Amino acid sequence: MSRSRGRGSDFVHHFEGAQTLDGLLELAGSPCDTSEVIVHMRQAHSEGQPHTSVIPTLFPSEPRFPSPEVAQRLFENLLGLWDLIAEGKPVRGAEEPRPPRPKKVKPVRPPPFAPGEPGSEFVEAAWRYLEDEEKERTRRMHSFDNRQDALLGELDGAGLTDEGYAVARHLLFELHAMLELGWPPGLASVDPAALREDTEAPPVPQALTAYAEEALFEAEQDEEHPLSAEELARVRTLVRRGLAALWKARKGS
Repeated sequence: MSRSRGRGSDFVHHFEGAQTLDGLLELAGSPCDTSEVIVHMRQAHSEGQPHTSVIPTLFPSEPRFPSPEVAQRLFENLLGLWDLIAEGKPVRGAEEPRPPRPKKVKPVRPPPFAPGEPGSEFVEAAWRYLEDEEKERTRRMHSFDNRQDALLGELDGAGLTDEGYAVARHLLFELHAMLELGWPPGLASVDPAALREDTEAPPVPQALTAYAEEALFEAEQDEEHPLSAEELARVRTLVRRGLAALWKARKGS
């Protein structure tokens, strides 16, 4: 706290808090509040300007005061605030403006791959879209549950552990959702016979196969519930046949 001579009395640089300064600024006709004053003062101080270059800018016209005492108290608070900022001290009791929150980027739906095949770029974009767009993911989940009874029935009867079943079901759902996103006519229900075929006819795109293999590798390496080699082999067979059946179920293909 520093002192200089005022009109016959001590003039004390003393910041009494944001609530007090806000009221004094309003009485004097300033449109600023304490948080805005802090911004102006810090900017001026960083540029090497004195307080005399800042305080006049806080008022759109000549400040008005109901009494000399109010005027003195306002400037005591302003200069006390300036001292705190100049000395790099925290301004207690002042709500400083928070930086604006970055706008959440809306997930972008990947363009269809139809009438061709999905590449790795589509698979990556589709996975991220489904991960970020909760409503879309939920809608695709309902489609998977309602349309792929044969596929789900095959999983239910496969005798998998809870972990193996969860991995297979989630992975086949993701593949189903990706195919629906990229193939606008949609998917039909899979042919139950296709789930027991050992050959992939027609061949499944490499990008989808690679995505499935990566997911299975992660399931094998899971720290809490890793799949055993035997369980992984059974899940891999079910996923491979399920993916081939889903690819074959594209409407109009």
